[in-house]
Amino acid sequence: MELEQERFEGFPPGALATVIPNLFFTAVLPRINDPAELVVSLYSFFADHRKKGQPRFLTYAELAADDILVAALGSLGEDALRRGLDAAVERGTLLRLDVEPDSAAGGPRAQAQELYFLNTPAGRQAVAAIEANQEGLERLLPPPPEPREPKPNIFELYEQNVGALTPLIAEELKDAEKAYPAEWFLPAFRIAAEQNKRSWRYIVAILKRWEAEGPDYEKAGRDIERPGRKPSLSGRYRHLVRH
Repeated sequence: MELEQERFEGFPPGALATVIPNLFFTAVLPRINDPAELVVSLYSFFADHRKKGQPRFLTYAELAADDILVAALGSLGEDALRRGLDAAVERGTLLRLDVEPDSAAGGPRAQAQELYFLNTPAGRQAVAAIEANQEGLERLLPPPPEPREPKPNIFELYEQNVGALTPLIAEELKDAEKAYPAEWFLPAFRIAAEQNKRSWRYIVAILKRWEAEGPDYEKAGRDIERPGRKPSLSGRYRHLVRH
């Protein structure tokens, strides 16, 4: 995944945010001298924040398959991820736990894995709990990442989900490529297909909403073109409200 070298247009209002402890900037950041450690450390806060459920941890396999992280480390050498993780663990920003789930369970989740935790109270508690009892650990491990396949570009997505390209639409797609992150297009087209709204107008509405409120705003089954329900009043003031 290569990121285009274009000027960032700025953060939109209401953009989602990731919490990073102030202590990271005062006690850890001044001591980091390898950019790989900095990238891995910062991205670990972001990736951990996106996790759901408890205990929360990251595996080496999923980090190595993360397109955004791989792109961020791209110019820092082939061993950048390993180097960054080792340095973050040695510094104490991250905690590492090597686990071997019950091999009798079989399958890829039963293989030995490296787990990484933020060195926070919750992370330390999770490490202690797993070290004390690894029974059933394979149920907590994420499935192995799917092999990387080339992602369709915006023009292919349009032809696959909407219809034939026209010169006018092609120009609009080029403008959209410059205006929105590349990773938004596939889920936006997918949502439009699921809603049976296979039109570029609908997809643009999704992208604009994500730009304003963050890409996690869309919920499954929501129709963004459907107007919201208007509040209603009953009783003595009902006649004052016109719908």
